[in-house]
Amino acid sequence: MDRNTVIGFVLIFGLLITMQMVIGPEQKRMKEEAQQRLDSIRQVEQLAAEKLKTLPAAGSDTTVVDSQQVAQLAGQFGAFAQSAVGTEKLEVLENDVMRIQFTNRGGRIKEVELLKHFKVQLDSNHKEVKLPLKLLEDDKNSFEYLLPVTGAASGQVSTANLFFQSAKKGDNSITFTAAGANGAVFEQVYTLQPGSYGVQYELRQQGLNANIPIRLKWVDFLDRLEQNYKYEVNYSTVYYKPTDDDYDYCSCTSADEVDKSGEKLQWVAHSNQFFASVLMAKSAPFSGAKMTTEIVGENSTDLKKLTTELSLPSDAASYSMEMYLGPKDFETLRTYGTAVEDIIPFGQSIMGTFNRWVIRPLFNGLMGLVGSQGIVILLLTFIVKLLLYPLTYKMLHSQAKMKALSPQLTGIREKLKDDPTALQMETMKIYREFGVNPLGGCFPIVLQMPVWLALYRFFPASIEFRQADFLWATDLSSFDAAFWLPFEIPFYGSHVSLFTLLWVITTIMYTYYNMQNMDMGNMGGANAQMMKWMQYLMPVFFLFFFNNFASGLTLYLVFSNILNIAQTLITKHWIIDHDKIKLQLEANRSKPKKKGGFQSRLEEAMKQQQALAAQREAAAKKKK
Repeated sequence: MDRNTVIGFVLIFGLLITMQMVIGPEQKRMKEEAQQRLDSIRQVEQLAAEKLKTLPAAGSDTTVVDSQQVAQLAGQFGAFAQSAVGTEKLEVLENDVMRIQFTNRGGRIKEVELLKHFKVQLDSNHKEVKLPLKLLEDDKNSFEYLLPVTGAASGQVSTANLFFQSAKKGDNSITFTAAGANGAVFEQVYTLQPGSYGVQYELRQQGLNANIPIRLKWVDFLDRLEQNYKYEVNYSTVYYKPTDDDYDYCSCTSADEVDKSGEKLQWVAHSNQFFASVLMAKSAPFSGAKMTTEIVGENSTDLKKLTTELSLPSDAASYSMEMYLGPKDFETLRTYGTAVEDIIPFGQSIMGTFNRWVIRPLFNGLMGLVGSQGIVILLLTFIVKLLLYPLTYKMLHSQAKMKALSPQLTGIREKLKDDPTALQMETMKIYREFGVNPLGGCFPIVLQMPVWLALYRFFPASIEFRQADFLWATDLSSFDAAFWLPFEIPFYGSHVSLFTLLWVITTIMYTYYNMQNMDMGNMGGANAQMMKWMQYLMPVFFLFFFNNFASGLTLYLVFSNILNIAQTLITKHWIIDHDKIKLQLEANRSKPKKKGGFQSRLEEAMKQQQALAAQREAAAKKKK
């Protein structure tokens, strides 16, 4: 590994530090979770509901609500006073991929169990335990509409405090109806699609104040579904799609608030790392939204608190929506045709495009040939290395030319060892004379970095790697834990990633091999030793970054190192003709040199620097 290769690694190291600062984990917060903020409307209604919770259910065949009590409720709930009294009743819709539990209180979804997915938790002995995976299940959640009701104390009624009458139609549809006086009705219809994570959702209303839009307040305390908290918390947030613009999202790494009041939206998604609850407008766009995210802290059983407030169009007796409650599978989400697949955090701009339309299709194609994600990563690494081999060859060829110039450079160093400026000038002159670019070995490394950065986002974003095992790794989307430590090391963790250790070992081996052929004489003794130690210590520094990375990525890095070593040995010993390089350098030396160019300008700048240094030295002597 020569100096130019080291420059490339330093650039990578700098980029990683930057990424850790930008998308790194939120610092641990030990403060208690702030009490949930409720508006005055809901507070008043909740108090009224608590006082009357012992009253008989509205519509009961055996009891009748006292008219005096209904009159008291009318002051708070207007026409919907009769529906403000009742008892909670649960209903269930189920297909072959999910089971949805509803509550008649608010006529909303109480929890969604995904039957083909599980979450894994570690017991006290770090053994994995599979548990049912549920969305929207937290008791602190809410999904409430603020209905414009004439006669209500505040002019609005929250559906969170209404008890709906439920009516199932077969096994895949249920209707929740809140009927009020004077023909007032608010109805919610859920229809579960067979074999799908989609739910058709329709609102029907009459007798409400048509001049005021219905507003929806959706509060979602995300559950922790993955083992790697740091990854999951940084890949979970609120996504949204304006009708006339690309998707966007709230900050993933800190509390955030986005106000899109008055702007039309196609959909809003509350998203974990691999699963999402999406609400999509169908009959007409949402007419405005406000979204907030709060990080509740690593010590909480929750991951984040997401809140979305939506305004619905007010001029329609019915309003159609669709819910998606399931895994963030690219092909499935893409069938909706509204770019909802962009909630998968492959990245934006060129990086995201490369992951979506190059890496992902390539991975899926390979998965069709072999059934192991680990073997696919090996094949993917081999294909990437094969495609990038021209750059690798150029780098190794440049190193071979530098090695061929070693005798000339050694002679100059002996001659000008006491004049560093003159040494640099003569070295650049030799490079120009023999037609060698000293940076030729660095540029190929820099050009390969976008591919590496794209894969950095691809592995922890692709659900195909979730809980996919390979060798000792049980989840390629999270870190591999070969064994656990009885304590936690700052910035490292309490587990040991064996793939990361293998990467460090193979990197040091590769560095040692290159050091045998590396010419560091022009650096000086102290600088040469420092550079040598930097090359060995750098992989150790990376150990702290990679230990918590997705094991799919560290596995890729191990495979990449092994292929790098193989490519280097084969190219240097069997492909590159070193005698031919020497003849080419001699031929370059005899060619007339063009004026200009980067090396010429650099040489001229060094001459000016040498002249200035001589002037300063002469001025200093005169003063003496």
